[in-house]
Amino acid sequence: MKKLISTVLVGSLAVTAAGCGGGKNESEAPGADGKQGPTKFTISLNTSGNAYAESSPNINEDKWVKKLEKLANVDMDIRFLPLKEFDQKMAVMFAGNDIPDVVQGSSVNSKAMSGSVEAGLFMPLDDLLKEYAPNLMKQVPKQAWDEVSYQGKIYAVPAWLSNPSRRALFIRTDLLEKTGLPTPKTVEDMLNVMRAMKKLGVENPYQIREKFKYADTIFGSYDVIGSQFELQDGQVVPKFFDVENMTKALQAYKTMFDEGLIPKDFATVTSTDYGKNIEAGKVGMWSANAEGMANYRTKVKKVVPEAKIDIIPSPKGPEGYGGHLLYGSLSTALYINKNVKKETAISIVKFLDWMLTDEAEKFFSIGVEGENYTVENGQIKYKFPQTKEEVDEEGFRNNLWWAHDITINKLRSSLSQDGKDLAKAFDTVLAKEGLGTIEFTPTLNAFAKYPDLMPTTDTAPKLIIDHMVKMIYGKEPISDWPKVIEEYKAKGGNEVIKEATDRYNKKEGVIVRNNVK
Repeated sequence: MKKLISTVLVGSLAVTAAGCGGGKNESEAPGADGKQGPTKFTISLNTSGNAYAESSPNINEDKWVKKLEKLANVDMDIRFLPLKEFDQKMAVMFAGNDIPDVVQGSSVNSKAMSGSVEAGLFMPLDDLLKEYAPNLMKQVPKQAWDEVSYQGKIYAVPAWLSNPSRRALFIRTDLLEKTGLPTPKTVEDMLNVMRAMKKLGVENPYQIREKFKYADTIFGSYDVIGSQFELQDGQVVPKFFDVENMTKALQAYKTMFDEGLIPKDFATVTSTDYGKNIEAGKVGMWSANAEGMANYRTKVKKVVPEAKIDIIPSPKGPEGYGGHLLYGSLSTALYINKNVKKETAISIVKFLDWMLTDEAEKFFSIGVEGENYTVENGQIKYKFPQTKEEVDEEGFRNNLWWAHDITINKLRSSLSQDGKDLAKAFDTVLAKEGLGTIEFTPTLNAFAKYPDLMPTTDTAPKLIIDHMVKMIYGKEPISDWPKVIEEYKAKGGNEVIKEATDRYNKKEGVIVRNNVK
C-alpha cells in the first residue's frame, strides 16, 4: 500500500487562518483611510497569455481597469509582464531594484520570486491581515497561506484553489448509451467500454497525445504518474519505481494500442491534433481540464448534433485511487513592497479583502449591469461572450480578480446549464479523486545536471517516456521495467533520490500533497 501523506508545506510554521480577524466585515470600497481616496499604487502583473491584455496599447487606460478603479476607489499604475518572459522579467526587476508597490508572483520559493522574500524585499502581512482583512482570514485555506509564508510569516495575499483536482475524464455519453454498458468504474471496465465504442465505428475510443500529456488516466488509476514522487522505504523516489503497478499500467496501454483503442501514432500526436480529433467527433473518451466542458460541448455538437459530453469518475485501480495529478493550492499571489507606507499598505490589504465581497464577485464574474447583464424578475441575464475577442475580454476582467477561490466561477456557472453541470462535476467527481506528490520548490539541483531525468509538471522524464513508448509499441518487453529503474539510477537518478530525500528530511522547501480517495 502507498503511504498516505498529509497536505502540508514542510519547513514553514503553521498559520491559522480560520477564526482570525479584527474589525468589521465591511464591503465598501477602501480609500486611503477607509473614507478618502483613491489609494495610489504601482503594480506588476502577469499577462497570463491573455490576448486582450497583451494587445492593449495602454492597459492603464483600459475600460475595465478604469471601472475597477472607480468601483474600489483605487488608482493603479499597472506594469504588465508577458507570460512567456515572466520569470526573466521578474529576475531583471529584482536585480535592478525597480520594484513596484505590489508584485504579482507565486509561492515564496518559486523561481519567479527569485529569493526576493528571503532577501527582505517584501513586508510581512500578518498584522495587517488580522486587523483589516476578515474575509481573507476566514476564506483562504491554510495550504495557500503556507505557500506564501516564510519563517512563519505571511508575505502575500493569494488566489487559491479550494479543490486542487482540475483534470477530468470526459466521455461521449451518447456513445456510452449506444454501447449499452454502464459508466466504467475500473480499468477493465474502461477497456470494455472502449472496445464497444470501437465496434460502433469510433476512430479513437480514447484520445492520447505525445508524452502522455493529458493522457495519463490509466497511470493515475495505478498511482504511477510519471512526474510525481512519493516516499518508499524511507527514500523519496519517483512513483514509477512501483514496479508492480507500473507494469499493470503499461500493459493496459499496450492492450489499448494492440486493439486499436488509441491512435497508432499516439507517441507523436500533437496537442493541436488531439484537440482536432475530439472536436471532429472522432473520440469516445479523453482527459482534459474540467473547465473545457462547455467548449467541448459547443464544438463537438457543431459536427455531431446529437453528441452528449459529460465528466465521469476516473477508473479506480487496485488501491482505490484514480484521477489525475493534483495542482497546488496556490495560483498567484500579491506581495507588498517593504517600502510602501503603512497607510497605503492598509488600503491595499482592504482592497484585496474587498475582492471577496458580493459586489466584487459580480463585477469580476459578470461585469456591469446594463452593459454585460440585466436583472429581470430577480433573475440575472448575462450576455455570455460569443466571439474569441469577447472571451478574451471576459478572461481579462476575471484575471483582475486577484484574491479569491479560482476553483470555479460559481456565479457565472449558475447562469447556464453547462456551468451548473461543471459545478456539479467539481463537487461530485473531482472532489473525490486526484493523486498527490512530494514537490520541491525550488526544484532539485540534480535536474540541471541530468536534464533527461527532469519531469515537467505533468509529464515523466524523457528517459522514462522513451522506454514507455517502446514497451507499448512492443519494441521492449514490459517485464524489463526493473531494468529501466536501474538505468535511471545509474544515469543520475541516485543523485536525484539522495537530494530529494535529504531535502525532505531537512524540511527544505518541500510541499507534500495527499492522494484523494
